[in-house]
Amino acid sequence: MNYHVDFDIDLKRNPYKGKYIVVEGIDGSGKTTQVEKLKEYFEKKGKQVVIVKEPTREGEIGELIDSILQGKIKVPSVALQYLYSADRAVNHYKNIIPSLEKGSIIISDRCFWSSIPYGILDRGGVDYSNTAQVILVAHGILSMYHQFIVPDYTFYLKISVEEATKRLHGMEKTHEIYEKREKLAKIAEGYKWLVKQFPKEFVVVDGGQPVTKVTEEIISKLPR
Repeated sequence: MNYHVDFDIDLKRNPYKGKYIVVEGIDGSGKTTQVEKLKEYFEKKGKQVVIVKEPTREGEIGELIDSILQGKIKVPSVALQYLYSADRAVNHYKNIIPSLEKGSIIISDRCFWSSIPYGILDRGGVDYSNTAQVILVAHGILSMYHQFIVPDYTFYLKISVEEATKRLHGMEKTHEIYEKREKLAKIAEGYKWLVKQFPKEFVVVDGGQPVTKVTEEIISKLPR
């Protein structure tokens, strides 16, 4: 039996004097590097900067997530999204909101937006040509975050799966469960859908450029 599916979703805006900036992208897109570059940029301007990361990998929930991502602990994939939600809630109310209230600039390596491409993958994936199916799953995931503050600026570092895979193989770190090529391709497809659905929430940046060029492009999109 077929059903017509249609949704409206209300996103909570930042009411505080601080600014909330997020860098998103698939693994290997250069998020962590750009977060550090933005930190340097704002600190040179005399701003108070707070860096956060999601998942936090701190505290009982964050450490549990870290162990799952590294394959040390096995849980059903759908359960991981609920852990992400709990971890984000703690981070949001413990770190992000208090910092924004103080007028600080929050720069985050990912936020709840990443729950869509990764969450859809964890739920067995969907056919992205089936809009109703994707919306049903995606908005179901977003329902866990509808009271979270939406970033003032979300920069999506767009990069090819081939380049991301090449970068990941060159990193001296434990490869995580999402970093296999076929999974990266599905996650990239999820981000493509997400940006298309919420075009006003994302600034797309070519993450395949040299690091300095990526930083310059991001800064050029920020208010002076």
